Amino acid sequence: MQTRYALDLDVANVILHEARDHALAQGWQVSIAVVDESGGLLAFARMDGASLLSAELALGKARTAAVGRRESKAFEQMVEEGRLSLLGVQGLTCLEGGLPLRHEGQCVGAIGVSGVASHQDTRIALAGLSVLG
Repeated sequence: MQTRYALDLDVANVILHEARDHALAQGWQVSIAVVDESGGLLAFARMDGASLLSAELALGKARTAAVGRRESKAFEQMVEEGRLSLLGVQGLTCLEGGLPLRHEGQCVGAIGVSGVASHQDTRIALAGLSVLG
């Protein structure tokens, strides 16, 4: 038998607020999604001024990172290297900005951010990730 850790709502909200505070400090309007290990939504915010599309992309990036157990950027790089078949995988968002959340080596969920340049989305996600130490 294994011990499995689970991301709870309280921690998901702390992650969300840390990421949102970082975005606010930069003057960026983004959407932020925090999901559990299966990609189920736990916490979400679309900041004032963030595009409607950013909401869908943030959730897609988070789900991709959670289910894929790696940064969503890894899938973007695979597509750039010619693995175009990934574009046909339902539910996969091959764009930078999704990061898996880990606790004691286990993926317990992910955070996804969308609304500014992809590398800036990742900076916001990293701010949220910092909550886990």
